[in-house]
Amino acid sequence: MTESNAAPLTGHSPNGLALVEAEIARACTEARRDRASVTLIAVSKTFAADAITPVIAAGQRVFGENRVQEAKGKWPALISAYPDIALHLIGPLQSNKAKEAVALFDAIHSVDRPSICQALAKEIESQKKHPELFVQINTGEEPQKAGVAPGEADAFLANCRDTYGLTISGLMCIPPVDEPPAAHFALTAKIAARNGLKNLSMGMSADFATAIMLGATHVRVGSAIFGHR
Repeated sequence: MTESNAAPLTGHSPNGLALVEAEIARACTEARRDRASVTLIAVSKTFAADAITPVIAAGQRVFGENRVQEAKGKWPALISAYPDIALHLIGPLQSNKAKEAVALFDAIHSVDRPSICQALAKEIESQKKHPELFVQINTGEEPQKAGVAPGEADAFLANCRDTYGLTISGLMCIPPVDEPPAAHFALTAKIAARNGLKNLSMGMSADFATAIMLGATHVRVGSAIFGHR
């Protein structure tokens, strides 16, 4: 499965979710993996509730948002109507938004610095709520991008556990846009394996099939489901 085989952009086609599901199933078959081992996160950032509701009606239950404030504006009502929704924060988190993030999200994919660890640890203890946590790895060591450098990942993960008492579920990465993603996915998987982490959040609309071949357990797909923003 190559990037060119990924599901096409759909321009708000109601078939977008079905096309992505078929592509995930095919990638899992080629990788000799169970389809249930991959969680599809439908990335609904910038889309209003009226665009999200048809996707929920089609059976999707896991969604991703980039910003706490945007999610607060549209998801409480949707979750009230569909209580089995799981909401993932896949964008950067600021320390001063940790309280709201822990209250709203079931998973946070962007743990990447001590101040976030400290803020999350405080809110997890205070709220007695334990969102699934992923450490973001900046595999390309891009200065403009959030994430822990690969060479610092082991120490950071140990610090999450030993200093802040956080349970880290897995790793997340966003490869550089101008490089083939496979090497970045493989690097992330290697770091996860040596740290005993089972979950890998990697792969988006253009490359999720490649990510599945390299062990992704969570793929973050937006435009192939919702169309262009």
